[in-house]
Amino acid sequence: MPHYAAFLRAINLGSHRRVAGSQLCEQFQALGLEEVSTFRTSGNVAFQADSETSRGELGPQIAAQLEQAFGYPIEVFLRSADEVGKIAAHWPFDDTLVAASQGKVQVTLLRTKPGATVRRNVLTLTGDDDHLAFAGRELYWLPSAGTQQSALDWKQIGRALGPTTMRTQGTVELMAAKYF
Repeated sequence: MPHYAAFLRAINLGSHRRVAGSQLCEQFQALGLEEVSTFRTSGNVAFQADSETSRGELGPQIAAQLEQAFGYPIEVFLRSADEVGKIAAHWPFDDTLVAASQGKVQVTLLRTKPGATVRRNVLTLTGDDDHLAFAGRELYWLPSAGTQQSALDWKQIGRALGPTTMRTQGTVELMAAKYF
């Protein structure tokens, strides 16, 4: 059975979208998914799917199930176990940049791999204090300090890239080690 991770956008960010891990697990299990487990409270779900289930159908099925259960749309960013491992292992920034930063490497998950023009336009939005790098359907970000202190215009980046969700590189690494 194939293993997957679903990274959910805007789960448990404020008081109005609180969802317990057990509630998420119930909704994934209602779709016939197995070995369902949540990781941290930011909407990370590891699971197995029947090999006959089309990967292309899986994300929309999960999103529809969650919206029906919780009453609002939830963006689902689906990655295979192999993809999660590659995201966790990818290190696009020079170690000296990382050491000089007070921030943590962030991974922004995207729906699709952006074209060259979009990637180029997004990369022009960075300044001297923040570093961005694309790899497949991910955008890696090294802020010079905490994410809240950055002057990077994430609204403009979001308009260019479409829906996204972000995790620290450390979260992805821990999730890959624990489940995949």
